Amino acid sequence: MLVIDDEVLVRFPDLNAKIAVVEGVRVRGEDAGLEEFKERVFAEVRMRYTLDGLKNDERMRKYRDFFWRIGIDPTKIRPASEALIRRVLQGKALPKINSAVDSYNLASMISGVPLAAFDMDTIVGKLCMRFSRRGELFFGIGMEGPKSLSGGEIVVSDEDKLVAIYPYRDSEDTKITLKTEKIIVMACGVPGISDNDLDKALGYAVEYIRRFC
Repeated sequence: MLVIDDEVLVRFPDLNAKIAVVEGVRVRGEDAGLEEFKERVFAEVRMRYTLDGLKNDERMRKYRDFFWRIGIDPTKIRPASEALIRRVLQGKALPKINSAVDSYNLASMISGVPLAAFDMDTIVGKLCMRFSRRGELFFGIGMEGPKSLSGGEIVVSDEDKLVAIYPYRDSEDTKITLKTEKIIVMACGVPGISDNDLDKALGYAVEYIRRFC
C-alpha cells in the first residue's frame, strides 16, 4: 500500500517506512484507562532518558541527521518522537487530541520512532513517498491554510492529494477524528533505522490503539 518512488531511493537507498491498518476503531475524546497508562509510559521515559542527553541518543541522532540532510533544522522542527519525549522530560503536559492520536503518540515515545496516521476512509488509492513538485499545495495539521511547496520536499501522497510532509507533518484532510473508523499508521524510518525498529513501533501503535479505541 506504500510505494517509495525510485528518485527518492536513488538519493536515500536505505530509506524505508512501514504501514499497518487498524479497523473497527471507536475514537473517544478521552479514556480513563489511557490517562492512567500515560503515566506509566511517562515514568519509563524519565527512567530511560535525560533532557541533556536526549539529543545524543543514538536513535534520536539518526533522525536529526536525516533532518539536516533534507534541509530541516531539527533544533527548530524536532522529530515527533523526540519532541514528545522532550516535553515529558521538561515536565510539560502533552496535548490531548483524542484516544487514537494519544495512543500512537505513546507508541512513538516508547519506540523512539516518529509515527504518522491517516483516516483510511479519506485515502484515495495507494500511498506513494516521492519528491514534491514545485507549487503543490499542502494543508498540514495546525496550519491556517494550504501552503505552496518549493519542490523537492519528501512527501507522501495518495492518488489525489498530499497526505504528509515526510517525516514530520500530517495533512489536515486525512487526520484522525472522533468519526474515524479505520486508521492507517505509518512508522517513519530514516537511514540507519532498521525494519525491526519500524515493526516494533507499529506493533506498539496497533496494540495501544486497539486497547484504547
